[in-house]
Amino acid sequence: MNLTLKVWRQAHANDTGSIETYPANDIPEEASFLEMLDIVNERIIEDGGDPIHFDHDCREGICGMCSLTINGVPHTKDSGITTCQVHMRKFREGDTIWVEPFRARAFPIVKDLMTDRSAFDRIIAAGGYISVRTGSAPDANSIPISKDDANDAFDAAACIGCGACVAACKNASAMLFVGAKANHLNKLPQGEPEKDKRVLGMVRQMDAEGFGNCTNQYECEGVCPKEISADVIAKLNRDYAAAATREAVE
Repeated sequence: MNLTLKVWRQAHANDTGSIETYPANDIPEEASFLEMLDIVNERIIEDGGDPIHFDHDCREGICGMCSLTINGVPHTKDSGITTCQVHMRKFREGDTIWVEPFRARAFPIVKDLMTDRSAFDRIIAAGGYISVRTGSAPDANSIPISKDDANDAFDAAACIGCGACVAACKNASAMLFVGAKANHLNKLPQGEPEKDKRVLGMVRQMDAEGFGNCTNQYECEGVCPKEISADVIAKLNRDYAAAATREAVE
């Protein structure tokens, strides 16, 4: 396949950056999108240029590091997959592909397509855990959990923290991420004692990091590679309102 890439290049966070054009010739159809970028980078290096910098790790769709926007859509227009799971057979001979980083004030660009998403780590540190000692693994049947609650917690826990929800939202809201991370613990007995502290801490840290407000337009749900439901946002709003009310009267 012979393609044309329009790639965002930016030396550092304070650089203005610009789109640069690269040929992507003789690309195997079975190659993944990241493998295609590897091939292009090898040719750039051979010509003495600076390779395109991008994040990746597992290349199996489970870590969320491959944070690219392809033709204006975080990860890809196909649902339920990450950038590293996109294969070049999805494109047509002669296509022009626009490749840009996830854009949000809370995700400053490190270089080219790499962004600093450590804001998510700080939100998790603000409450996305349980602090009780768990000891050895308990028997699976020792703590009764309803199937509905278990399913909801499991679905929310599928979030890989890639940030696509933020990049797709016109307000750069992180509510889908925070909702998923809070709800997968809030729905379980082990997370119940610290539920209020967790929700208040995570939401307030989210606001402090500069993420925008949710206006319920569901772009986040549409691009989530793990197809997290926007229902977690409604649950987060309810939990936050209840926790804030209890905090105010105490």
